[in-house]
Amino acid sequence: MEKIVGGGQVLGQLADGRKVFVWGGLPGELVTVQITKKKSKYAEGIVTEVLEPSSERVEVSEPESYLSTSPWQIMSFDAEQRYKAQSIQEAFELHHVTLPGETEVFTDGRMFGYRNKIEFSWWWSNETNQLDLAFFRRGSHGKIPVSGSKLARDEINAAAVRTRDLLRSNGIEARSLKTLLIRTSQQGSIVAQLYVKDEDFAPFTQEELEQLGLSGFELIYSNPKSPASVITKRLQQWGNVVLSDTILGVPFSYAAEGFFQINLPVYERALKDMREWVEAEKPTVDLYSGVGTIGLTIGGKHVTLVEVNEHAVREMRQNIAALGREGEAAAVLAASEQALDYISGEACIIVDPPRAGLHEDVVERLLKEAPQRIIYLSCNPVTQARDVARLLQKYDILAHKGYNFFPRTPHIEHLVVLGRKV
Repeated sequence: MEKIVGGGQVLGQLADGRKVFVWGGLPGELVTVQITKKKSKYAEGIVTEVLEPSSERVEVSEPESYLSTSPWQIMSFDAEQRYKAQSIQEAFELHHVTLPGETEVFTDGRMFGYRNKIEFSWWWSNETNQLDLAFFRRGSHGKIPVSGSKLARDEINAAAVRTRDLLRSNGIEARSLKTLLIRTSQQGSIVAQLYVKDEDFAPFTQEELEQLGLSGFELIYSNPKSPASVITKRLQQWGNVVLSDTILGVPFSYAAEGFFQINLPVYERALKDMREWVEAEKPTVDLYSGVGTIGLTIGGKHVTLVEVNEHAVREMRQNIAALGREGEAAAVLAASEQALDYISGEACIIVDPPRAGLHEDVVERLLKEAPQRIIYLSCNPVTQARDVARLLQKYDILAHKGYNFFPRTPHIEHLVVLGRKV
């Protein structure tokens, strides 16, 4: 094994000279690999045996399922922090951008139990004729039976097991189920959504639901032709299915299936760092704003929030009304590239785009209007570096910082603050 590459795999070389991208290995190791995909010039695989281990290797906490959820369990946390910093630097070097100073990656030190949301699949054992929770096996369409995830908060795993046990007692088989989504607030309210493939799935009794120890529950029919757990029809709703959390002192309400941050303590640290660069008296435009957790917390007195997802905008508008900020905050239902008129030279622009990065039209508008400040939070440093390289025609990098939102996984968030050249 040679080095860790962008997606989190480690790059190695097979005996025949082909490159191989591997999960479960570390740089410097000699390993045995099971090939999962073959191409003419490269292959992909999973480590089955470590012949010469790295000094950075540690014992994994979930030997059966770690590759599905958190493939970086194999390394020390110090090594993870270092590799994530390197991945940011390499992404910007790829686009010939030099980041000022050292690349810091913030962590609150919590490696497990940080996720406030988990989605389980289902497994049926023909040997025991028993239903189990499951995750998909990385590199295949197979599944692995589990009883929870160490990444999730304890109350999520406990609620998942109780739901599984209820389904077992009712004789429900995996073939009629799609997924189980469980989400909890910081205060411990728990909402579960059971996605099923049969529109005639029998609802649960009041007594059964009370045994689950949930704040709210929804039984949802999801079109079996879609691989994703989309809401086709709500079959049953019980209790309070709306969750609430406070971010930097600002209360937010959101649906269990809605977009909301997974690791709130680390997210709050990122917001505090971003807030230092926002001038409260100037207008703020928050593009790709989700439910508004950035703009409504640090966006100053006059903020415009642009989001293409209608469900997120609905929740955003409800939060604006609950905060009494109708005259100060405006929610715009539109794709960011269709809302270019909101980008002006007087505004502070905040962007938090999906992994694909900024739309080309957004980049061109930013270069044309040249707002004094652009605050760019990204879940993909590679596309962020591409966009920043373009913006450096008119901007300097004032600050940057990484955030380990998802410990024990390859994912890394990165903040870049851009100031207009003088």
